[in-house]
Amino acid sequence: MKQVAVITGAASGIGRGMAERFAAEGMIVVLADVEEKPLFRLRDDLQANGATVLAVKTDVANAQDVENLATRTIEAFGAVHILCNNAGVVCSRLIWEHTIADWEWVLGVNLWGVIHGIRTFVPQMLSQKTECHIVNTASILGLIRSPGQGIYKVSKHGVVALSETLADELAQINSLIQVHVLCPGWVQTGILNTERNRPDSLQNPETEVDHDAGTESFIRNAHVEMQAGLSPAEVAEHVVNAIQNGVFYIHTHPEHKPWIQARMEGIIE
Repeated sequence: MKQVAVITGAASGIGRGMAERFAAEGMIVVLADVEEKPLFRLRDDLQANGATVLAVKTDVANAQDVENLATRTIEAFGAVHILCNNAGVVCSRLIWEHTIADWEWVLGVNLWGVIHGIRTFVPQMLSQKTECHIVNTASILGLIRSPGQGIYKVSKHGVVALSETLADELAQINSLIQVHVLCPGWVQTGILNTERNRPDSLQNPETEVDHDAGTESFIRNAHVEMQAGLSPAEVAEHVVNAIQNGVFYIHTHPEHKPWIQARMEGIIE
């Protein structure tokens, strides 16, 4: 039986990189994304190369959408072997200046999206009694301490803690499911432009969107860093290697490990 891989945030960036790599490995690929046009364009591209693909428009912040994704997947293919909870957005300003709408949007996608994926897919994976893998996309910012990107960091630290607990609890019951948490540094993605997908119901009034000078500087620097980052294909290679070798924390940028060490030493001290 071919392995079935489900990927959220699949239409671009890291999600697309994983989808293309899994398809190249001969897997059946289920693509989920809130952006319809690039989602179905990727489906067509992968199918043209011989892959078996299902594309399902999905807002991961919506529990019913994720449940529909699982239902469509099981109806079509009968199983799920790899789940990549990958969809993510970002919103930048000083942490005390974020609006309720900012918090609801970013946590809804970045953290609740992973929660919905776990709640919906893990029972199905357990029932299969086959080896399965869950890859939750966090960030290097989920492992370190620094100013800036407050909501994003809260969401990604949450994804790391969620992944650690999930892995330990699945091991406790001798499950065949392995968990991995992806903590990349800069990657060439469009995440800095995710406001394009922000729901109308969570938009800020125009009077509340001004950035302070420090945030504007961060955003400019971030665009430069991102252009020099890893390609999504390179990140997908890290993911495949981690799945094959049973690696839990997936680091794409070894040069960032001193940042993690500094935080850990601060906690111990």
